[in-house]
Amino acid sequence: MKASERVAAGKAARSKVSRSSHGEWEPSPQRDDPLGILESQSSSRVQELVPIRYGRMAVSPFTFYRGAAAVMAADLSHTPVSGLRVQVCGDAHLSNFGIFAAPDRSLVFDLNDFDESLPGPWEWDVKRLAASFEIAARENGFKRKERRAVVITAARMYREAMREFARLRNLEVWYARLDVEVVMRELQAEGRKAVKRVEKGLAKARAKDSLRALGRLSRQVDGELRIVSKPPLVVPLDELLEGKERSGVEATLLDVLASYRSTLQGDRQQLLNTYRFRDLARKVVGVGSVGTRAWIVLLTGRDDDDPMVLQAKEAEASVLEPYAGKSRFRNHGRRVVEGQRLMQAASDSFLGWCPAVGVDGRERDFYVRQLWDGKGSTEVDEMTPRGMEVYARVCGWTLARAHARSGDSVAIGAYLGSGGAFDESIAEFSTLYADQNERDHAALVEAIDSGRLKAEDA
Repeated sequence: MKASERVAAGKAARSKVSRSSHGEWEPSPQRDDPLGILESQSSSRVQELVPIRYGRMAVSPFTFYRGAAAVMAADLSHTPVSGLRVQVCGDAHLSNFGIFAAPDRSLVFDLNDFDESLPGPWEWDVKRLAASFEIAARENGFKRKERRAVVITAARMYREAMREFARLRNLEVWYARLDVEVVMRELQAEGRKAVKRVEKGLAKARAKDSLRALGRLSRQVDGELRIVSKPPLVVPLDELLEGKERSGVEATLLDVLASYRSTLQGDRQQLLNTYRFRDLARKVVGVGSVGTRAWIVLLTGRDDDDPMVLQAKEAEASVLEPYAGKSRFRNHGRRVVEGQRLMQAASDSFLGWCPAVGVDGRERDFYVRQLWDGKGSTEVDEMTPRGMEVYARVCGWTLARAHARSGDSVAIGAYLGSGGAFDESIAEFSTLYADQNERDHAALVEAIDSGRLKAEDA
């Protein structure tokens, strides 16, 4: 299709779904109980860890929002969409963006969570991102005018960036990425204090590598490297075996690693072959992910001072599947990996997937990546209104770039237009949905207080 025809298609979509309609939000009379959605998710998880998930979500409306991707997916399924689809993140809230080391070892800023990634309406990611800024800004005590400025900035930057990507050649879009130096320049306007805070975060990110993970997570036991037990957050293999023979389980693990290895590029397979397995532990991660099975795998290369720590995380069906359609991949670990590779400008060199049979005898899907590889996140609670606006700009640009890699940027850019109608609508939606999120959070707290749900701090 010619570019002019794609522009026409984007503009034609406005007549079916106006940009002002994106500002609407009212819960359906048949709205699913949000706590029922969370309980349904919890049924397939490690039951002893589920109270930790509820405890983390109960801390504040923002932590509830972080863990409630399934709740919002159900809500978004009733909102207007233009009919233009992309590879969506599915959980594009502001804390799922961050810094990590690209394969060329430079630090880049990008999306960093793809557990729910699936082809779907681009609007769903934009609304999840924008509402997260409204909710976080409320938590930081920003005034209404300040909150609105932040949200409109995120929406405007997404719109302007998408229109800019529509003018680029396909390879220019594919190679576009946001190096941390660009983010630093954005922060110059906020003042030296903000720059120092980010520089401190960058130094911390650069120091987060497998060698540091080795020092923090492991110790020598009878001449063998073993992961340190910190239950319930970190539980090593020996404790999970409950007297079973370790050697037999290790043989099975080596088979799993071989399956994972086959999903890597040939050169990465060769490199991974130079490492040997040392230990494994279950690790609690995140907020919404708590209760899914996540493992850290300790490997060493030349000697014990040459570690690599991988994270293998369980991948279930995306929360978007009931509304956007099933994944074309049978293995949900592969779904996550393929989505990540499509949306990120640079992905972990050891990103792969595999099925694995657990200690309970059930087979599950996993995706694998390095645990620490220059990863860093922003301290949201320390952001000023001006600093959050800067962050909103880089997140809006990044999300547009991720969508432009798989979707029709020309049609989406034409739909969005050059004016601010869409930005204002998204700000309206974010205010209304933040109110809904507060009601849902209050319902969770009440359910915990009443004994319906058990919560633990960890």
